[in-house]
Amino acid sequence: MTNSTAKKWAVDTAHSSVDFSVKHMMISKVKGSFHEFNADVAADPQDLTGADISFSIKVDSIDTRSQDRDNHLRSADFFEVEKYPEITFRSTDIKKIGEDEYEMTGDVTIKDVTRQETFKVEYEGSGQDPWGNQKVGFTADGKINRKNYGLTWNQTLETGGVLVGEDIKINLQIQAQEA
Repeated sequence: MTNSTAKKWAVDTAHSSVDFSVKHMMISKVKGSFHEFNADVAADPQDLTGADISFSIKVDSIDTRSQDRDNHLRSADFFEVEKYPEITFRSTDIKKIGEDEYEMTGDVTIKDVTRQETFKVEYEGSGQDPWGNQKVGFTADGKINRKNYGLTWNQTLETGGVLVGEDIKINLQIQAQEA
């Protein structure tokens, strides 16, 4: 339920990003992004505790800077984009934990599996752009276990260990405009 000072906000995708990283070969990290996403936000940026936030990501927009890897991630081994084209998030609880800092819990759905996850959210500030539009900025960080969502493909390495780590670190940089 939103609070009485909540306003509608539209995500400015040209000034926002949805990024992730995962361990590769147990020795380094591979980074990637999703380029197509959208959100419905009703919030008072000064107090997110009453915000109503839903987020969707077009899985087909995945980009890890390797076409072969991206195509593998889109396949049935991982996201199976033909059958499950979106990843979604819907907030269920937001707690203030410090100055401009929150813990946002919500339902994440990947491949028809829905689990509660918690992300750290930081309000970065607000301002007016040169065209008179009110803007706000947020950062969100979290970590999910890909196996919890049926993303279980892997290969055992000759030296021991696995090719792809289980934990996916997620980082969102969001700029939104008052709608």
